[in-house]
Order: sequence, then structure tokens, then C-alpha cells
Amino acid sequence: MAAIREVKEETAIDTEFLEILAFRQWHKSFFEKSDLVFLCMLRPLSFDIQKQDLEIEAAQWMPFEEYAAQPVAQNHELFTYIIDLCLAKVDRDYIGFAPQPLRSTHDDQISYLYSNARDLNQSSSADRQ
Repeated sequence: MAAIREVKEETAIDTEFLEILAFRQWHKSFFEKSDLVFLCMLRPLSFDIQKQDLEIEAAQWMPFEEYAAQPVAQNHELFTYIIDLCLAKVDRDYIGFAPQPLRSTHDDQISYLYSNARDLNQSSSADRQ
């Protein structure tokens, strides 16, 4: 929900959440707080970008190859790894973490466990044989 909200607030693009491809945790980063970065795959439902000037400097649609060739993407280890993850998703059947809704036993609320359900299902099937 946070990824959908942020994309909407900063670009006016409506999206649908598909999966979390990866996440990074960094303890005691800025202001001695933890820093979490989530790489989410979203499907755009609209395409007319209306940039939120107070939040971002620029926003545009571009081919993936053009994004990956930018110096900032080539010279930063995190962005280089993100490029590799995205290529693995497109070219090599990489599966990230998809939400599995779970109902609480004490208050009937829904929470989500994020996991690689495909590989979980494959190993569970193999264990049962």
C-alpha cells in the first residue's frame, strides 16, 4: 500500500501492486535509525505523469536500458544490484516476495506474510512425495 500511495502522490500514476522483488535493511543509518528499502514491482494503471514538484526533481517514462545506462545507476552498488534483479525478473523467471493474506486468530484482522510462494509450493510438493 505504501508503494502504491507514494507513486500516486509523487507522479499521479495509479498502480497495482504485484510483488516485492527484494528489500534491504541498514541498521543505525541516518540519525541512528534503521533504513529499509523495498524494491516493489507495480503495474501502471495510468500513464500521464504529473510530477509533485516539492518531492521530486524529474519523472518520465523511459526504456529500461536507458535507465540502466545512467551514471547514477552504474556507479552505485545498490542501483547496480537493482538493475540485475529487474533483468532477472524479466529474463530469467526470478520470483520475488508475494503477499499471502493471513487472518489473525485473536482479532480476525488480515495481515500479510511476504514470501516466495512458487518455490515454497515446489519444495512442499517434493517433501510430500
